[in-house]
Amino acid sequence: MDPHTQSKTSTLADGVFDQIRTAIVKGELPPGSKVSEPQLSKQYGISRGPLREAIRRLEGCKLVEIQPNVGASVVSLDSAQAIEIYEIRESLEGLACRLAAKRCTTEDCSNFRDLLTKHEKEIQSEDGRLYYQKEGDLDFHYLIVQLSGNRRLFHLLCEELYHLIRLCRVQTSSQQSRPEQAFKEHHQIVDALESNDGELAEILMRRHISSARATLLDQLGNAR
Repeated sequence: MDPHTQSKTSTLADGVFDQIRTAIVKGELPPGSKVSEPQLSKQYGISRGPLREAIRRLEGCKLVEIQPNVGASVVSLDSAQAIEIYEIRESLEGLACRLAAKRCTTEDCSNFRDLLTKHEKEIQSEDGRLYYQKEGDLDFHYLIVQLSGNRRLFHLLCEELYHLIRLCRVQTSSQQSRPEQAFKEHHQIVDALESNDGELAEILMRRHISSARATLLDQLGNAR
């Protein structure tokens, strides 16, 4: 393959990777569903080559599982797997919050509050039924881990496990009353960050994630 063709294939794969990843995280491609290459190739208007590259990258994000002679399917988390992820989140995001409190400035808090104002409008537009945060700089949790200044922590939470964590978070955000409660908890965390109270910020983040874990486990239990 010449460099121009390879570059074009990678660009196409980038685009479809982003689209399929979002569809999985938002639940538009349900957990456990088969990833149909012919269907997706037609849906996104691309050839099998870039599509297969995108699917391999989704496997790297742990959003897709590929089995020999079976093909690819969207990851489906059971209760045990969800508990493991939330145990990691509770501990490491609590740590990130404590570290972030030491570095947090007035400008950082202002940015957090501006972001939460946008989130509140989204919750109101959905009548409190959904609290979907886009990734990266539009994600409250992502910004806190980034503010912690710990690169290894950032790699674990915002790269290696990030989209799997987002998948869990979107599931809990679809539960009645959880979006508004999560929003209030986020405000309390910002209050602690603004006071540079690392101990309180860590406690509040751990409680926040523990509450979300209970919501997710209840949801997984009811789905059976």
